[in-house]
Amino acid sequence: MSSQTTKRRKMIEGNPALIVIDIQKGSFLPGTKSGIPHMKDNVKRLKRAKGVIDAARAAHIPIIFFQEAHRKNMVDFGRELDGTESIHCLEENVNTEIADKEVGLQTDDYIIRKRRYSCFFGTDFEILLKGLKIDTLFLVGCLTDVCVHYTFVDAHQHNYFCRVIEDCVTGSSIEAHDASISAMEYLQTGATCRAKDVAMAFEIFNS
Repeated sequence: MSSQTTKRRKMIEGNPALIVIDIQKGSFLPGTKSGIPHMKDNVKRLKRAKGVIDAARAAHIPIIFFQEAHRKNMVDFGRELDGTESIHCLEENVNTEIADKEVGLQTDDYIIRKRRYSCFFGTDFEILLKGLKIDTLFLVGCLTDVCVHYTFVDAHQHNYFCRVIEDCVTGSSIEAHDASISAMEYLQTGATCRAKDVAMAFEIFNS
């Protein structure tokens, strides 16, 4: 039998950063088949992330954009095609590009390309976070049950405070989304938050 002994943390502990995970053009182009299943309100959820991105910019909070991309010869897929997902996010495919208009991408933004689900795996993500002296990570993007969840877990194990903006992430299904939100909340009590509350917290942070 266990009991809750850890006090609930503040939404922002120390210095925050907004992590935008795999919001790519394939989610917005009509008739696109991405090879990855999504929730029915996928586009609505990803478009909502723009408000949080704008709030972070206004508060001078670092924003780090991630792009999943695989070589055309598929040498770096590994075991990624052994499950439900089919071929997706190939380099030089327009669907793979970051959805620059939808997220308001700017020329001096931090952009990291990844070959695996977790933003930490095989990238310079942690070097960048250390350089920026970041303590709290806010996550938006997709998929809740894959790249968002695995990034959250790795961040948790690297001792970052983690926040997932529930209405700005989208899963492979509502069931998978809900299960992952619950699992992340299990790791850090109070990890789940909403876009309007985060935007308000960002505004207060640098006021």
